[in-house]
Formats: sequence, structure tokens, C-alpha cells
Amino acid sequence: MRITVTVDGTAYTDEVEPRTLLVHYLRERLGKVGTVVGCDTSNCGACTVHLDGHSVKSCSVLAVQADGCEITTIEGLSRDGQLHPVQQAFHDNHALQCGFCTPGMIMQAIDLLADDADPDEETVRNGLEGNLCRCTGYQNIVRAVRDAASRMEPGSGPEAEQVAEQTSVAGGSRAEVRQS
Repeated sequence: MRITVTVDGTAYTDEVEPRTLLVHYLRERLGKVGTVVGCDTSNCGACTVHLDGHSVKSCSVLAVQADGCEITTIEGLSRDGQLHPVQQAFHDNHALQCGFCTPGMIMQAIDLLADDADPDEETVRNGLEGNLCRCTGYQNIVRAVRDAASRMEPGSGPEAEQVAEQTSVAGGSRAEVRQS
């Protein structure tokens, strides 16, 4: 089946097997290996990406379901060589140990902060509930999300991703359309 998606600001048109999961399409076809395959059952959240500006577990979405959509992966967050405020807060607050869950945690945290610009600790914990970390005990992750909230400017959430991508298209900087 033929799909066209925009991933991290670049349009791709590809033939995919209808049963291909979005996580496998992103990793294997597009090389977006920051989107981690954790459990393949949507329990861990390691594969979280933004689909049309909202977080989804990409192991529970078929690539064909994303046809016509805008997808942002962890690789697409930084702008002009600068980390996204949530990425920077995770770094500054040492909100990782092994790092396996970190991409999904960051993607989920951005979506959480788009809904609540100043979450308290309980709201952060509830908002990250579907993303599991086996190493950290969550203390520094929660601290990082709250720190990111204080750093973020209005519009830094998923909506900003869409605006940046639309601006990129209007400016003609989408460099690649892959044909298979």
C-alpha cells in the first residue's frame, strides 16, 4: 500500500506492507532509530512519537493509518542545533540512566506540557503513567518535566512542531521525497 507521511519536516512516499507498524516503518525504512522498540504491546511507551501533534505509541499504530499525517520523532525536536526545552531539562536534571525510555518520556512530556503548562508533581506522574522506566525511580524525570515547564515558551508544544513543519514546506526546504 502506498503512503505519504511527513516525518520531522520531510515528506516521504513509500510502499508499505499493510501490517507494518509505524514504529518499524520509522526505524527500518526511515532510519529514525531514536524511536525505540520496547515491548511491542503498547505498555512501555518507549516508542512514543507525535502524530499530528499528539503523542501516540507507534507500536500500536499501523503505518498505513499515518498516511497523510505529520509525525515528529525525538530526532525532529531540536531546532537550529538547539535541544528542545524538554530535552535540555532531561539533560540538566539527569533524568535518565540507561536512556532506553528517554525518547518516549520526552515525547510524552511535551504532549503533557501542551495540555498543562504548569503541572504539579501529581499531574506529571499521571501524565507519564503510560511510559515506563525501569532504572530511575522517576524522581529526576518528574523534576525535569517541571523544570521544562518553567523554561518553555507558549507554543513550544506539539502545535509548534506543526507550525515549524508548515513553515518549512512554505519555505521550500523539505529536501527529500522518497519513492519506493
